[in-house]
Amino acid sequence: MTRERRWAAVLLALFGASLAYAALGPADWQVRLGLHWLIEHFLGFFVLTLLACRVYPQPMRVAAVLLPVALGLEAAQAVTPDRTADVATALVAAAAVASAALVADAFLFWRKRREGI
Repeated sequence: MTRERRWAAVLLALFGASLAYAALGPADWQVRLGLHWLIEHFLGFFVLTLLACRVYPQPMRVAAVLLPVALGLEAAQAVTPDRTADVATALVAAAAVASAALVADAFLFWRKRREGI
């Protein structure tokens, strides 16, 4: 693993842990960007998926792992005392994972084709 991928893996672990903490930690300790909460969920999972695709360059496999994680984090909010699970948020997170994986897959395809020509 190259040095750049190691740093991406460290960032992935930190960002993933902070995303899980934001989903399951106390609501008053959350850091908000000032955007709509659906946009924040989309951006969070989009960036997480792109980082994961940088570390492990197989976007569809990354999506296959992160889709249940995104849905599971949203479902786990049903057991927290200050939150409720929301279907729209789960769908937005799933859409973010799927769209980021498609973008990464298209980029990798373009890069391979460019190097081959």
